Amino acid sequence: MIKKTKFTALPLLLVFLFYGFTIKDLRLLKDVYSTKYSNLFYDVPTLEEVYSQEENYLFPYLGKSYLGFKEALGFKESGGRYGVVNRFGYMGKYQFGKGTLRLIGIRDASMFLHSPKLQEKAFYANSSRNKWILRKFIAYFNGMRIRGVLITESGILAAAHLVGPGAVKDYLRSGGRTIPADAFGTSIEDYMRKFSGYDTSFVYPERRAKAQL
Repeated sequence: MIKKTKFTALPLLLVFLFYGFTIKDLRLLKDVYSTKYSNLFYDVPTLEEVYSQEENYLFPYLGKSYLGFKEALGFKESGGRYGVVNRFGYMGKYQFGKGTLRLIGIRDASMFLHSPKLQEKAFYANSSRNKWILRKFIAYFNGMRIRGVLITESGILAAAHLVGPGAVKDYLRSGGRTIPADAFGTSIEDYMRKFSGYDTSFVYPERRAKAQL
């Protein structure tokens, strides 16, 4: 944990200069001063501390922003790890399949897997493409409830990431009678609930969105 203070070290330095304290004495004095005036300290977590916590600790720092959305989804997909390949061949932090990567202009799977920057661009491009495909469904269904599930733009985009935009259309058109799921059995409704209410207005809908370095 990084400690930041609101007082200057100048008084301690003056004490050291005028009274000839040793370095050890000065450190002891600083410890006493820090303890006595501990209310002057505030804590700033390091990046390692933030990412070592459980999901419910991590994401309040990012709130319901686009960053919060993509990091929460990345954590759910892979634990936020860029180098992961699952047993079905889905790759990276956001667990992309090769077919989806080709749709957004990525054909070198090895380069993709070893480039965090490209993976982040791929996530945005895929979200942009899905938002364009689902734009009319987002406009119509946003704010409705299906089988008790609140439908939001971010939930729709997360569900499209999970099972594809076509399956999201099937779910919405059927009023929840058709409930697609991925290979692990995670249903579209799971993602609709989990990723509801994020601000994904940052994502611009684009028909032919591509990811490029």
